[in-house]
Amino acid sequence: MDLSLVIPVKNEADNIAPLAAEIRAALHGRLAYEIVYVDDGSTDTTAGEIRRAQQSSPEVRLLRHARGCGQSAAIRTGVRAARATWIATLDGDGQNDPADIPQLWQIAREMPGDFLVAGHRTERRDSWSKRRASLIANRIRARLLHDETPDTGCGLKLFPRALFLDLPYFDHMHRFLPALVLREGGIVRSVPVNHRPRRRGVSKYGVLDRLGVGIADLVGVLWLRRRYSRPELIADDGAVPAAAPAPPRAIASARAASLF
Repeated sequence: MDLSLVIPVKNEADNIAPLAAEIRAALHGRLAYEIVYVDDGSTDTTAGEIRRAQQSSPEVRLLRHARGCGQSAAIRTGVRAARATWIATLDGDGQNDPADIPQLWQIAREMPGDFLVAGHRTERRDSWSKRRASLIANRIRARLLHDETPDTGCGLKLFPRALFLDLPYFDHMHRFLPALVLREGGIVRSVPVNHRPRRRGVSKYGVLDRLGVGIADLVGVLWLRRRYSRPELIADDGAVPAAAPAPPRAIASARAASLF
């Protein structure tokens, strides 16, 4: 399998079937993939709609949280259960365009080492208040974290599974993935992607909600960066070293392989 698409959803029943159909249209015949829906404690018929999608699309999987734990927790649940070594995330509200995934996939395959390919919504189809709040937040974040990313809030991202599982986990971490990847010595590349207006359902976030938690999280990420020193190995005068333990990422991959 080439790619696992991880899609966190909460009360998005009306968006399940249209989004799954768009994903099939974008990826069918291009690569082997799975769609991992993570239902984060929905109280509507979201889970039922995902099961209905499974009847015509065997690549669809359903994971459910007993209660809402947040988008980052849902993404982490999906990544841990994913069967592919490459992960693509996108929002379940239909605003991210699955037609952009092949472009991100091609870029990712050409990049060396640890990396993150992040979507950049150059023309956002959100309300003026959301666009303005995001613009201010992105400027503050970029100035403090130097994360080389104009739009960290875009749900469309692609990265190696093992890299994500090595990152420090905390609530709302999905908004700071570029900074966390850079902290690990990885590469971040932003790619312009399409953005659509929400046609069904309602947003689960408000401007003030994001602002409050964003400030606290920004302070936390700053602390993480300052408290981390990445070691650099040097050759030992030509001597053949004894076998060393496998690096964390290799261990994570081996553990993942043993689960499936």
